[in-house]
Amino acid sequence: MNIYVVRSGDSVWSIARRFGVAPSSIIDANGLRAEESLIVGQSLVIPTSERAYRVRPGDSLWSISQRFGVSVDSIVQLNDISNPAAIYPGMVIRIPENSKNYGVIETNGFIQPSTAERERDIINNVGPYLTYVTPFSHHVTAEGGLTPLRDETIIEVGRDNRVAPLLSVTNISGANFDTDLISTILNNENLQDTLINNIIKTMSQKEYYGVIIDFERIPPSDRGRYNSFLEKLVSKAHPLGYVVGTALAPKTYDVTSGAWHGAHDYASHGRIVDFVVIMTYEWGWSGGPPMAVAPLNEVRKVISYAVSVIPPNKILMGIPMYGYDWTLPYTPGGEFAESIGHQEAVNRARRYGAEIKFDEAAQSPYFNYVDEERRQHVVWFEDARSIQAKYRLVNEYGLRGVSYWTLAQPFPQNWYILNNMFEITKVIPAE
Repeated sequence: MNIYVVRSGDSVWSIARRFGVAPSSIIDANGLRAEESLIVGQSLVIPTSERAYRVRPGDSLWSISQRFGVSVDSIVQLNDISNPAAIYPGMVIRIPENSKNYGVIETNGFIQPSTAERERDIINNVGPYLTYVTPFSHHVTAEGGLTPLRDETIIEVGRDNRVAPLLSVTNISGANFDTDLISTILNNENLQDTLINNIIKTMSQKEYYGVIIDFERIPPSDRGRYNSFLEKLVSKAHPLGYVVGTALAPKTYDVTSGAWHGAHDYASHGRIVDFVVIMTYEWGWSGGPPMAVAPLNEVRKVISYAVSVIPPNKILMGIPMYGYDWTLPYTPGGEFAESIGHQEAVNRARRYGAEIKFDEAAQSPYFNYVDEERRQHVVWFEDARSIQAKYRLVNEYGLRGVSYWTLAQPFPQNWYILNNMFEITKVIPAE
C-alpha cells in the first residue's frame, strides 16, 4: 500500500499506470466514482502487493529489509533466492507488501441508532474490521435505571459479523451530560447498587459482551466516589464474564479541577477497569475556532501522559470519523460549524474548486473555499495521511487499539489502511 497526493494534471488512469495497478483498484480503495475528477492535494490509497528495487553497492538483504520494513525471509521467498549472500549491484528484486506489519489491535466503533436498514449497511460494511460495536447510549435515570435504546439490529448484525456489542452508559439528560444527576448517584450507595444491577440485567437480557461507562461533567469532588463505583461494578461484572471500560477526557497531566477533566482519574481507571477509551478528538469542535479535530501533535501529548499512568495494553485511542466546515470569520458564540465526513469534504473541495492542503504539525488536511453567497469557509477533516499517522502512533506506544466516533459516514480509506497495517482481534469465536 502507498499513499499518493494528487498533483495538477493527474487522473486515476495516469496514477494507476505510474504504480502499475488497475484503475479499478484505486477507485475501490478510495470510494471514488469513475466519472469524478481528482483534486490537487487529495490523498489516495494505492493498493500494491509489491514493488521493484534495484540493488545498490553495499546493500544486503538485511539492509534492504530494514529500509522497506519487511522481513528478510519474505524477500527471499518472494524472489526464490537460494543464497541470500549472492545478491549483487544492479540486480532487481521484488519487495513484498508489508501488510499487517504493525501488530494486533482491538477496535471499537460507537454508533448512534438510526434505521434498521442503515445500521445493517454500516455494520455489514465495516464489521470485518471491528472487535466491538457500541450503540450510543443508554442514559442513567434519577432512580438508577437506564433509558431504553433501539439497539436490537446493531447487536444482531454485529454478532453476525463476529463484532462484540458493548453497552454504553452515560449521564446524558436532555442535550448534555448532567452534573447534578451523576453527583446524586455517586453520593448514594443505594442508587449505585440499583444502577449496577440494571447494567448487569441489561447486558444479560441483550447479550452484551461488556460495558463502557461514559460519565462526564462529574464534580471533581466526586472523583474518589466515581472510582469506588467502578470498583463495585467490576466486582459484579467480572465474575459473570463481562468486560468493563470507561471513556476518558483527553489531558496531558493529572488535572484535578474542572467538570470535564477533574473526576477522570487516569491512574485509578487504569488499575480498576479492563480498558479505557481516551477521547482524543474535539480540539477543533463545532462551537470553537477552526482547527484540526484531532491534531497529531496534541494527541501525542495526551497519549504520552496516558501511558505513564495506564498500562498501554488497556488504552483505546479515540479516532474521529468526521471533520468540520466553518463559516468565516469565526465569531465566539456565533454560527456553529457543520459536521461532515471524509467523502463529503472531498466532494465539497471538488464542487468549489479548492486545493487541499496539509498541516504537517497537526498531520491533518484542510482547505478553504467561497460558497455561492460569497461567504468564506475553512474545512478540516481526516484523510489517508492523517489516519495512517494516528495508526503509527498506536503502534509506537503499543496501545490496545482504537475507538471510532462514530460509525456514521463512509470513509473507505480508513478501513483499507487499518486492514493493511494491523491484524484485528475478534473476541467472538468463529462458528
